[in-house]
Amino acid sequence: MVQLILLSGGSGKRLWPLSNDVRSKQFLRVLEGRDNNLVSMVERVWGQLSTLGMAASTYLCASKLQKDLIHAQLGDDVSIIVEPMRMDTFPAIALAAAYLADQDEEDDILVVAPVDQFVETIYFERIKSLSGVLATSGADMVLLGVKPTHPSTQYGYICVHPEHTEGSPYARVSSFREKPERAHALELVEQGALWNCGVFCFRKSYLIRKLQERGLPTRYRDMVAAFHEMPKRSFDYEVVEQTQKIVVVPYEGAWKDLGTWETLAPEMRSSFLGIGVADACENSHIINELSIPIVAKGLKDVMVVASPDGILVTAKDQSSGIKDLVAPYCIRPMFEERRWGSYKVLDYQKLPDGTEVLTKQVTLRAGAHISYHRHHLREEVWTMIAGDADLALDGRMVSVTAGDVFRVCRGQWHSIMAKTQVIFIEVQRGETLTEEDCDRRYIEWEDVVEHCAVLER
Repeated sequence: MVQLILLSGGSGKRLWPLSNDVRSKQFLRVLEGRDNNLVSMVERVWGQLSTLGMAASTYLCASKLQKDLIHAQLGDDVSIIVEPMRMDTFPAIALAAAYLADQDEEDDILVVAPVDQFVETIYFERIKSLSGVLATSGADMVLLGVKPTHPSTQYGYICVHPEHTEGSPYARVSSFREKPERAHALELVEQGALWNCGVFCFRKSYLIRKLQERGLPTRYRDMVAAFHEMPKRSFDYEVVEQTQKIVVVPYEGAWKDLGTWETLAPEMRSSFLGIGVADACENSHIINELSIPIVAKGLKDVMVVASPDGILVTAKDQSSGIKDLVAPYCIRPMFEERRWGSYKVLDYQKLPDGTEVLTKQVTLRAGAHISYHRHHLREEVWTMIAGDADLALDGRMVSVTAGDVFRVCRGQWHSIMAKTQVIFIEVQRGETLTEEDCDRRYIEWEDVVEHCAVLER
């Protein structure tokens, strides 16, 4: 059996201010999907896998902060392997292998790929072929290498052995080069080197054996407990470059790493998304997630992006250098998409006495609900703006609608279920406002209803 692991771990700084620690680049809905709707990279990839019948055997390896967002975009049936904390690709892949080894003792073939690459469906068809190459080549690992279209200095290169057999679907790997200077990149391309797109195929037992040799955990539960002690390094460095019997399958189809605004903009459905207008602009793209208009005139080769996290105005050819500039301002995500809907932060204040006050606009999808939970460090005031819902508050169930206001005191259990789409303003007030200040009692709404019914008898 072949199982596909999609890595979805990175934080979002390069596509700030739309991306943040929760909403990484693969979750931005700016690409054109079917029926003229907007889709994210992960939705696009999942659609391609579903078309090929590969979704059922695919797992997403992601941070716990991304779990709700993945379910919100892909549904509840997607399989997720949750990383206890953000690390690098080696611990992430090791964790996934340990998880799958615990699930099934069969020596399955694993294929690992990034979830955030912009490719055509033929790319995944080529990935399906890697397991056959692993069996016939006698190699311990098979890579997928992209045939370069130019001497890029942004990608790593896979160097192939010069005596490549004509007509063979694969070539032996001789060495690796990481992001070379342009002159060296040109030499590598002329020598037939391939871009390293981060796709690895190997038997589950091979990686488990490597972990055992290193004295690292091989059981999922043990690895979760010791995850913070795992080497925080790339899988390429820790495993791939140490593997002797390794081959690469070339891929010549469309492939792009949409890691900067300059590379993402050409793939966007429209040059202007959101409220506002652009007049006499050339090769410029504008994305506005705010409720106020952006008016642009006479811009050339410029990217303008506005979200609750901030506002970016940059020349496209300079957009790759914003990560370090914005680091001091990435304090907390100001917009989050969750399984039940989304929220955006409208205001934050810290009063002279140290009290923190945070104001959110929360949108709850029709039929969705939040868990039955409580807070110890804050109180909340909810003002219903639109929609109808059932509110559970300390064992009482009441109907609420637009215009209603209610207070949630510290320690009070509460939950809400939207009959229609619901929008409400939530004002949090306390000495420390953190997402970790949350005890959850019931996840399913049916359990909340039963709990309230018992208390009301």
